[in-house]
Amino acid sequence: MRLLFLFIFLSCIGLLAYAQYLQHVDKLLPCPLCVAQRLAYWLLGLTAIVAFLHNPKTIGLRFYGLLMSVFALTGAIIAARHAWLIRFPESFECGISPEEAFLNALPIAEWWPGMFEANGDCANIDWKFLSLTIPDWSLAAFICLGITALYVFWGVKKTAL
Repeated sequence: MRLLFLFIFLSCIGLLAYAQYLQHVDKLLPCPLCVAQRLAYWLLGLTAIVAFLHNPKTIGLRFYGLLMSVFALTGAIIAARHAWLIRFPESFECGISPEEAFLNALPIAEWWPGMFEANGDCANIDWKFLSLTIPDWSLAAFICLGITALYVFWGVKKTAL
């Protein structure tokens, strides 16, 4: 199971690194929903690395698996909302919104604005790969990571007691 924790951690780090590339090299500004997804990746990745270092047994595996599943589900919901918003932009105003003000007022946004400051418009489509947008790919990643986390949760064998 330790390798699964490491896989989840490295996946989150890779996805966050690519988000930084898109922001700082391709000049795509993150919107509030992007930043919320980044927070979910951070929480998921941090939980995975703590679990990797802890090397838990049955109850710990279930705890970490459940916690990672919750973070992946939260991120998937946010990414699905973002993907829906891109397809129906008239249904939601996302520019300078209460969400943006809230996220930008968090201490983490002041500590690391390059990662957690929301300045973009949620409905912009500035990047596509294989006709899918960033939130589409993020949703797919959260689903894959969530399935892996659920495997950790449900895959505990009785011999691990």
